[in-house]
Amino acid sequence: MAIPSSAAPTLDEIRRAPKALLHDHLDGGLRPATILDLAAGIGHELPAATPEGLGEWFVAAADSGSLERYLTTFAHTVAVMQTADALHRVARECALDLAADGVVYAEVRFAPEQHLEAGLTLPEVVEAVLDGFRAGSAEAAAQGTPIRVGTLLTAMRHAARSMEIAELSIRYRDAGVVGFDIAGAEAGFPPTRHLDAFEYLQRENSHFTIHAGEAFGLPSIWQALQWCGADRLGHGVRIVDDIGAGGTGNALGRLAAYVRDKRIPLELCPSSNVQTGAAPSIREHPIGLLRDLRFRVTVNTDNRLMSGTSMSREMALLVEAFGYGWAELQWFTVNAMKSAFIPFDERLALINDVIKPAYAKLT
Repeated sequence: MAIPSSAAPTLDEIRRAPKALLHDHLDGGLRPATILDLAAGIGHELPAATPEGLGEWFVAAADSGSLERYLTTFAHTVAVMQTADALHRVARECALDLAADGVVYAEVRFAPEQHLEAGLTLPEVVEAVLDGFRAGSAEAAAQGTPIRVGTLLTAMRHAARSMEIAELSIRYRDAGVVGFDIAGAEAGFPPTRHLDAFEYLQRENSHFTIHAGEAFGLPSIWQALQWCGADRLGHGVRIVDDIGAGGTGNALGRLAAYVRDKRIPLELCPSSNVQTGAAPSIREHPIGLLRDLRFRVTVNTDNRLMSGTSMSREMALLVEAFGYGWAELQWFTVNAMKSAFIPFDERLALINDVIKPAYAKLT
């Protein structure tokens, strides 16, 4: 039965709606119980001994208002993701968890270079994750919650392996890897340090997104776009600094106008942005203004464990903060699918055959 259009979508209703996710980190979405199990097997000490306590610790540690401190929480998740079996398990569970939340398409990113401590090679890391995603997706489909998972390979911006990881993304581009990314602390590590990798990817007709405009401002976004040629902006929330400058209302500066007019997707992550200090609260998050100005806005989770969140929760928070209804939630979802790194006809099929029919029943 259709839900009356005047009724605000509830969390349970949003869970049943199809969603698309472009910015989710594999090492930021582990189940707390899985971390405990894997840590026990390798003797890694954790800050809590129960799944509930560990989940609460991750959220509290990430609630510092500092991106740098936020990133330190990954020491525990990465530590338990050093074997092929562990990587396979985490990827499988990721696909199942996202599918259970109603996500029908997801691009999940991870940095292969961070999973070599137990002797795995870069290809072995990638293959373990891809196998895990395939297994989880098959199980989800059998359970009646189909999901397609694409993988982004991430290079760490403070390291010097970006060309190697870019080449790895091309090697596995027909096996489930759909693009490339750089991540890590922005300040002091501009994207132009990795210009050779981005130029290589462009020559190979490949896709890439760049973490930019989260902890660092407009220069990071400008470099990501105008020097490196990014297809999307990972976060990009600081583009708001180029809107209404000098008391000119909602007037767009040159860079903001370029981002909007070129329809460059913004991978906004509301809860994570609040945690790292990029936005003071959900209600004050620039996503409201950027949506009103018709930027290519998408809604994402970033790190589900550290933010204690899901795609459904992120959308429910926006419903509460901005009064959004099904029309806005469909708009965010279609934006994400339009911006995905899979072929156009496959994006269109998900939009027309899955997303729009489902939302039509909800409005």
